[in-house]
Amino acid sequence: MIKPLLKGLGLTFRTFFTRPVTLQYPEEKMVMYPRFRGLHELTRDGEGKINCVACELCAAVCPANCIRVEPAEGPTHQRFPKVYEIDLLRCIFCGFCQEACPYGAIILRENYETANYTRKDLLYDRDKLFHAYQK
Repeated sequence: MIKPLLKGLGLTFRTFFTRPVTLQYPEEKMVMYPRFRGLHELTRDGEGKINCVACELCAAVCPANCIRVEPAEGPTHQRFPKVYEIDLLRCIFCGFCQEACPYGAIILRENYETANYTRKDLLYDRDKLFHAYQK
């Protein structure tokens, strides 16, 4: 009858002197694992041109159907996305879009801060996907 009480007090005494695992969030940020899939980013090549050729493979493979791509053609007949949107409210962050892209145009970074005040702010267009990580 007293043995379980002493066992519980022993556990409490051992954990009393350990470091807390709580992070002070705004000041301390959690270090994400290498395989973590966070917010999306569209990449550019060395000249600053978009890597995406609007092949729409990312939109085709997306299980949540959250990617919308409208292709356009430039003066030298190269394709580029006129509209590229990702609805983060529908996205399940599976990473299929990154795996399906043959040009490495879309990648999922380790940024996990997606909180916003309106639903409209979670619809990322092409410009927002370029500038999301330059803050």
